[in-house]
Amino acid sequence: MNRTLPVILFGAALREDGTAGPVLLRRIAAAVRFGQCSSVPPLWIPTGGVPQGGRTEAEVMTGLLRDAGISVAAILPEPTASDTCDSVIVCTRILRARGYSGPVGIVTSDFHMMRCVAMMRAAGWTVVKIPAPSGVGLAVGRRAWQWLREVPATVWDVFLVILWRLKQAR
Repeated sequence: MNRTLPVILFGAALREDGTAGPVLLRRIAAAVRFGQCSSVPPLWIPTGGVPQGGRTEAEVMTGLLRDAGISVAAILPEPTASDTCDSVIVCTRILRARGYSGPVGIVTSDFHMMRCVAMMRAAGWTVVKIPAPSGVGLAVGRRAWQWLREVPATVWDVFLVILWRLKQAR
């Protein structure tokens, strides 16, 4: 790989019609802001394969990145991952196959960042955090739920990534 920073954009649920919801739009906005300030050109890796309205999260994010003026050559969509853990594993495979071993940027919502960072580190990466704010306009209970569900999900997903790495070492 050239001197680039791979940046994984973790997907978020699409609306039924296949358009981006507010969580995904905030993630894209955070990514674009980061790209505008970055001294190293990002290689954007939008990941997410859960379809709605005939489109995957990765496809929708690719379109939004293109709409923001990002070149198609700077985008490497990953449209197969079924969840966050799968995204970490599939993106790790992609980056390793390309010979990459440096730091990796990750774009996700602030409440989701702990889990993504923990999994990426368990997969062997140094992480550059690119958080998107999540609580805009949310009720306190909903925001608390977003954070609380991440604790057990983090433990479980890190366990799965460690198991995957152990299987790779055989």
